[in-house]
Amino acid sequence: MQKYVSFIRENNNKITGKILQEIITDHEEERNLMIKLYARYMASRKGVPIFNRKHPDYDEFSLRSVKRIDDKVNNTLNNAFDGEIIDTATGYFLGHPISYKYNDGEEANGTSPITTEIDTFNLRNHVEDADAELGKMAIICGKAARLAYIEKGTGHERIKNIDPWQVIFIGDNIHEPDYSIRYFKDSEGKNRAEFYNDRYIYHFTEESGKYEEGEKEEHFFEFNPLFGLANNKEKQGDAEKVLYLIDAYDRTLSDASNEIEQYRLAYMVFKGLRADDETADDLPRTRIIELLEKDDSVDYLTKDINDDLIEHHLDRLEKNILKFAKSVDFSDDQFGTTVTGVAMRYKLLSLENKCITKERKMTAALRYQYKVIFSAWAKRKNVAKDDYLKVGFTFKRNLPVDVEGEAKTTSMLQGRVPEEKRLSLLSFIEDPKAALEEMQKEQDDFDNRQEPLGGEDVDEPTSD
Repeated sequence: MQKYVSFIRENNNKITGKILQEIITDHEEERNLMIKLYARYMASRKGVPIFNRKHPDYDEFSLRSVKRIDDKVNNTLNNAFDGEIIDTATGYFLGHPISYKYNDGEEANGTSPITTEIDTFNLRNHVEDADAELGKMAIICGKAARLAYIEKGTGHERIKNIDPWQVIFIGDNIHEPDYSIRYFKDSEGKNRAEFYNDRYIYHFTEESGKYEEGEKEEHFFEFNPLFGLANNKEKQGDAEKVLYLIDAYDRTLSDASNEIEQYRLAYMVFKGLRADDETADDLPRTRIIELLEKDDSVDYLTKDINDDLIEHHLDRLEKNILKFAKSVDFSDDQFGTTVTGVAMRYKLLSLENKCITKERKMTAALRYQYKVIFSAWAKRKNVAKDDYLKVGFTFKRNLPVDVEGEAKTTSMLQGRVPEEKRLSLLSFIEDPKAALEEMQKEQDDFDNRQEPLGGEDVDEPTSD
């Protein structure tokens, strides 16, 4: 979409209905891919290929006595590896809420007015949930979208996540897009679109197959308020590289299930004799077959199932799915209580490397978010527009904690490293500096409650 930037700039940062339609048409393939990825994550009937698999409808052969009998069972079993990959990454990366901290080097105990403003903003916008859903959508579709806006009636700055297939980012960086477009169907089924620049929102409605420009409104920020979050530079979802492997797993397991069910529904073969209609109808009830001739025989037509081959194939597919998606199976016996420390880190190395990229991308998106928000705060609060650079973001991985091991390690380091650094090694302490201050306060309170040694002061006896 970079090619449209120069045109929009030359058109006074506006867009025409004709160019809007052209951009939407260019975006169609990307939009359909994201919808497909999300539908697949939701395990919808339309989203998962195996659900739509059908056996060929074989016609009878020229000989009426020969028929195809292995197309009577058609199991369609979905193994939602893609959902597991996405949920694992989301839980590991965003299972603990992102910690927001404002630090200008002068505030005491994190209680500056701006810190309070940020905390109120996060509380009002349910940021913990919004961030987790934003990250999950980026992991599914390769990118996510968020809109900042001023709430009508209250004037509060608000944010909300937008379905990424509804949004087009124009520029070379979706974290700080030059322009953005959101297009969707309204409650009446009409196609509508919104074009965002650094000052205005232009509204469009499709009429007779063409987008017509409507009203223009100011959004009260100084930057484009509709921005994105990339999952990686390629804007690729976590499961995209292994979808065909997952499809192969689904087909193999479905076919194996077919074989097992067909084995139970095996056909009866009469050799050397023909069963009349009355006999055939009576067999399910009597379960008796009378053979009068020497060469007469009755048995079942079944297939030999190679269990080892199927299991080996499924194991290989599962291993490759997790390997190439850089995911792990936490239900594996190897992730028991015996795996700790360095061994655990090696097992999680691929997942951790992937999440480091996600962390950097999300930090960039959140920093731009506060750039937008601070541009509004600067107009009515005692803050500077560039104060957003003092907002820090801390991510914490969601893993079982070995508190006993951490306690032993920090005990051995007492007196050998600075106290703040030592306390930072304890995963349950979020703010080592605040913890030190609280410890010092408790110590001071304890000292103040202690009586002087020797009890109360008494007068020294005097000698005559």
